Amino acid sequence: MNQKVLIQNATIVNDDLIYKSDLLIENGFITKINTEILADNDTQIIDASGQLLIPGIIDDQVHFREPGLTHKATIASESKAAIAGGITSFIEMPNTNPPCITQELLEDKFQIAKNSSLANYSFMIGGTNSNLEELLKTNPKNVAGIKLFLGSSTGNMLVDDEIFLEKLFSSTDLLIAVHCEDETTIRKNIAIYKEKFGDEIPIKFHPIIRSEESCYLSSSKAIALAKKTGARLHVFHLSTAKETELFTNEIPLKDKRITAEVCIHHLWFDDSDYQNKGNFIKWNPAIKSEKDKEGLWKALLDDRIDVIATDHAPHTFEEKNQVYTKAPSGGPLVQHALPAMLEMVHQQKISIEKMVEKMCHNPAILFQIDKRGFIREGYFADLVLVDMNNSWTVDKENILYQCGWSPFEGTTFQSKITHTFVNGNLVYQNGNFISNIKGKRLEFNR
Repeated sequence: MNQKVLIQNATIVNDDLIYKSDLLIENGFITKINTEILADNDTQIIDASGQLLIPGIIDDQVHFREPGLTHKATIASESKAAIAGGITSFIEMPNTNPPCITQELLEDKFQIAKNSSLANYSFMIGGTNSNLEELLKTNPKNVAGIKLFLGSSTGNMLVDDEIFLEKLFSSTDLLIAVHCEDETTIRKNIAIYKEKFGDEIPIKFHPIIRSEESCYLSSSKAIALAKKTGARLHVFHLSTAKETELFTNEIPLKDKRITAEVCIHHLWFDDSDYQNKGNFIKWNPAIKSEKDKEGLWKALLDDRIDVIATDHAPHTFEEKNQVYTKAPSGGPLVQHALPAMLEMVHQQKISIEKMVEKMCHNPAILFQIDKRGFIREGYFADLVLVDMNNSWTVDKENILYQCGWSPFEGTTFQSKITHTFVNGNLVYQNGNFISNIKGKRLEFNR
């Protein structure tokens, strides 16, 4: 545990630079970054020649389903899949069973993670139309933020009381993260298609039911309220090109009061994929058009969108393999998010430096996470080694999600994660988990 580790001959990607260096890990931290670091006799040496060394990915939106929905996933199972995917820290959402809407329930989840998570962790407390007092008790130093579902999704936590929302936005300095879809619009649309098709609505209508209009209406309303009150707002999983017009790239991320996230599935898939993937790419908000996907890419690259996340939200194969109205939205992604983005690097859709910025640096800046997200002396040694030229294909045999399936099944990725370090501990190496040491609770500089 926390022995000295010397990574030699690595190609480091960090702070918009790519350079070759050695890196020394001691007692969980990066203590030296230099060429030709000398090793003691008790130092483990890893030769990283030909490999990239990047900071551990920080995923700001996951649903690990514990407590209460553990037939789908657990914090233990999904943190393991995350580690294999190079994600060393995650922020988990409150729509579990019971929903995480009190300080007591929030601390219960932290205790579960302390005992079972291989990755570093934090959680969001969930807003309802009536729990303002509980939300205002939240400690900004060790809790990621407040999550509001302004559109319905798994867990029935819809917040639609405008008086409550204005009180909350006016009362807290905590980051407020929002799922933005307009419920009235969605209900009107689904009624139209249910009248026509009953429960067996073709999946191709999902992005029409959960439409551009529903997303833009909700996002623009939340942003207007944040501007009115001065609240710190983070808009999760943008899915339309139109919504990107609501965000700016004219000020540095650290000074932004309103920020945005895009998820892997909205960057990878578009509505033409429903024909082959069906409900297995049914998400809320919906995957939309090729034009929307390209608009999201444009906003990501010009810095109107600040971070890339997964919205990892597993359901069982049987649950997803139902008729449209009964199949839940969401899918598993943490094991394959980094390989998918590295594929985009190969395709020259994004540079490796920009990918690291959006998946490592920016989540740390945006949430003010202490000593993570960068390869710097004095920072926690959350690190990932990647072989950019080691192809593999996603199949049932190598999927680690408890649900046992992936929307990427059959996809061949050109890049492979070979080593994942969490707090200086080598947890994963070449397909094997070699340590069961648990991750740490994230702390925030607020």
